[in-house]
Amino acid sequence: MSLIEKLTPEQEALIPVYREKWRKIALSTERIDREKAAEAVKEIYKHINLDEPEIIFCASPYEALIHSSHKLSEQLFQELWVDFFSQIDEQLKPELLTYLLNETNSILSGSINTISWQLDKQLGEILDTELVLNCLQTEALAVDACAFDYCISVLQFHHNQREWSNYVSLVKSCGWIFLYSKACIICDRPLHIRFDNENRLHAEGEPAIEFADGYSLYSYHGVTLPERYGKVHPQQWQAQWLLTETNAELRRVLIQGIGYIRICQDLQVIELDNWAGYTLLKIDNDFIDIEPILLLKMTCPSTGFIHVLRVPPNMVSAREAIRWVNWGVDPDNFIIET
Repeated sequence: MSLIEKLTPEQEALIPVYREKWRKIALSTERIDREKAAEAVKEIYKHINLDEPEIIFCASPYEALIHSSHKLSEQLFQELWVDFFSQIDEQLKPELLTYLLNETNSILSGSINTISWQLDKQLGEILDTELVLNCLQTEALAVDACAFDYCISVLQFHHNQREWSNYVSLVKSCGWIFLYSKACIICDRPLHIRFDNENRLHAEGEPAIEFADGYSLYSYHGVTLPERYGKVHPQQWQAQWLLTETNAELRRVLIQGIGYIRICQDLQVIELDNWAGYTLLKIDNDFIDIEPILLLKMTCPSTGFIHVLRVPPNMVSAREAIRWVNWGVDPDNFIIET
């Protein structure tokens, strides 16, 4: 097969199709078929000339880590992965390979990497272990599988059919996998995975990721939350929490979820200046954020509806804050124009 240097328009148009196909596989919340999962793992062990392992099933990565007590084998899956990429490299122009990997991985990898990173971080904090870093995360393997599948199915690459079949079976049949020389722990998939419209992990008042055994991860627009915040809907978050929360990122999330109107209502605010229905306010507690919180309160004269926007901490008057909000337009000119 000659080296491919450029994709045809028809081939280019199929990239989003394969991206969506593997995104659905990677983010599946269906229960695993234990028989198929066990067979997929056994084929991998057979491929690298290891004896058939003891198969242990767990409801979540947390339960799997509780079982784990041995050093993971680092070469168990590496051989198959490297072999596939070497085949792609031999049949595709390097610049086109880079482009193809970026295109097949875009969107798909963002949400999947978020899942892996946040679960890695939380499990490491809970169990104080590095085992999860060496875990085979099948949703992450799906990102590469997308590129493999496209090259095999659309570009008709030469490949080892048995290796590819084993790879697909593993990704489709299993959740996270902990591979050992004599045993393998297979996790079930989550019951739920929830995102916002920017593909960031997000849920309000419920877990963003939830497993059957109750292990969960709470997230607000991509920021991991402790359970004490995550299990409460943002509409019920309390402004007083800002006074005791020491983590700056969590304080920013609380501010975003609570909103400045409620913060003004529930916490002590100081009026710094007012002009023509606009009021410049300061929240009287420097601990809430890294820098002072100044707010511009605006009341609509016809509806009485109140808008509150945060403005830079160096504002000294309501007029200056209005000018900043209106992209440098002086309030007098703004009133004339509107």
